[in-house]
Amino acid sequence: MKIKSKLVLGIGFLFAMVLLLTALSIFHINKLSNDTKNILVANYNTLDYSRQMLIALNKGIENPGPKIEFLENLSKQQENITEVGEKELTDKLAADFRKLQQFNADNALQRVIQKDITDIMLLNMQAIQRKSDKAQKTADASISWISLAGAICFIIALTVLFNLPGNIANPIKELTTSIKEIAAQNYSQRVHFEKHDEFGELATAFNTMAEKLEEYKTGNLEKLMMEKKRIETLINNMNDPVIGLDENKKVLFMNNISLKISGLSAESVIGRPIQDIAMRNDLIRMIVQDLFDNENEQKQTKSSPVKIYADNKESYFEKEIVPINIIPTGEKEEKKIGTVILLQNITPYKELDFAKTNFIATVSHELKTPISSIKMSLQLLENKQVGELNTEQQSLIESIKEDAGRLLKITGELLNMTQVESGTIQMNIIPSDAKEIVEYAVNANKSATEQKQIKFETRIPNNLAKVLADNEKTSWVLTNFLSNAIRYSYDNSVIYIDVENENGKIKFSVKDTGQGISPQYIDKIFDRYFRIPGTKKEGTGLGLSISKEFIEAQGGTINVKSDFGAGSTFSFTLNSMQADKKKA
Repeated sequence: MKIKSKLVLGIGFLFAMVLLLTALSIFHINKLSNDTKNILVANYNTLDYSRQMLIALNKGIENPGPKIEFLENLSKQQENITEVGEKELTDKLAADFRKLQQFNADNALQRVIQKDITDIMLLNMQAIQRKSDKAQKTADASISWISLAGAICFIIALTVLFNLPGNIANPIKELTTSIKEIAAQNYSQRVHFEKHDEFGELATAFNTMAEKLEEYKTGNLEKLMMEKKRIETLINNMNDPVIGLDENKKVLFMNNISLKISGLSAESVIGRPIQDIAMRNDLIRMIVQDLFDNENEQKQTKSSPVKIYADNKESYFEKEIVPINIIPTGEKEEKKIGTVILLQNITPYKELDFAKTNFIATVSHELKTPISSIKMSLQLLENKQVGELNTEQQSLIESIKEDAGRLLKITGELLNMTQVESGTIQMNIIPSDAKEIVEYAVNANKSATEQKQIKFETRIPNNLAKVLADNEKTSWVLTNFLSNAIRYSYDNSVIYIDVENENGKIKFSVKDTGQGISPQYIDKIFDRYFRIPGTKKEGTGLGLSISKEFIEAQGGTINVKSDFGAGSTFSFTLNSMQADKKKA
């Protein structure tokens, strides 16, 4: 039988039983109501009329009032005859009353009339008792029939309650379990419903689907194995080391080059946790040290080049950690299924970078000597003892002097950059006076401020602690800040120099009122060779980058804030002598 037919039959039968129970209840209640109404309407009224006639008789029938009252109730009684023998008793009462009217003082007739009334009351009381017994029997029969019908409905409802949900829910539960098994790639799962309803049809369709999936899995296993071999061969023939981990950080694969540089074998690493391997292999430990950072684990990250001895020489590799995330079929949330660690061999580029750095250092160093000679010759030409210069010659001297100064500054920046790139920055950090550093930077830019009539406004507290800094390099950074501020400030403006104690450290700030920096370039301002597009000002784009390296090499921080159109504030913070004593 179909499920729909079962539901219609079960619910329909319950509905029919409820209708039957309702009709039966209405029938018996109506019958009981009629029996009760007969008692109340017929017999009760006769008793009331009889009582009123007795009262009137006792008042004195010879009086007009009681006489009229007696006649009215007698008339009502004559119209309310319902019982067998009641008419004869009523007629006798009427005849005796007529006799009494002829003989008003006849006490014997009054007693006869009282007896007639009493007989009528007794007859109706017996009728009430009889009808009450009948009503009781009707009530008992009603209770029996309604209880029987209710019990039958309860049994049927209980049977439907226990059987119908199970007939529907159990096959659905079994089917759901089987679907989960199929989702877990257990394609041998089958559903067995020995029924000829919709569930039977569903089970047949499900089993057919499972059989086809099992055939598909078996038929494609060889193809999948071939694809796996192809991918493994591709990874093993890559020139860069590649390490694959699963979601539990167990090694899935390490290509040949990664095994070679780490001195490991595939049998000793495949399927093992990478942290266990890292405990016994320094190279693996260095490679995976960023992998256990929760922040890096969730996103693709690159780190600074790693130096590894490979190919009989020191080689440089750029490490990249790539998390593998997928959204499983039928789900909405992304799930991490593994991680790939890539090591790109950048040794050739690093060698070229070293060559470039050495070339720039050599050229810059070699240029400093002739530029210094040019400046010395300019000083001799400016000496009046050598000879007087006319106005045009003096103008040429100034131009040559300005170009020589620019060349000397560029070569100085290039030499500093070669120190930064080669990692040979030499720091001489000692307790220094912040006021002396500021005075040096101000004096170094004095001539530039005079040309644009710019003023410096310096604010330094008198009780400021000593700053732990390399005087030369810190002064160079502050000089560069002031030089940039002068370059981008308007004529007759003011540049503010502030030195203050901030959270136990010394903060140097240079604020100008120039055009400011567009927000889109703020994050790039400290990058090497970066210059704001469209600017006509001269520069190599190295000054701020070198400044950042110098400050960070001293354990400090560098920062910039800019209000586009209203000026910029460059600042750096260094440790103070007071803070250093507290740490000690």
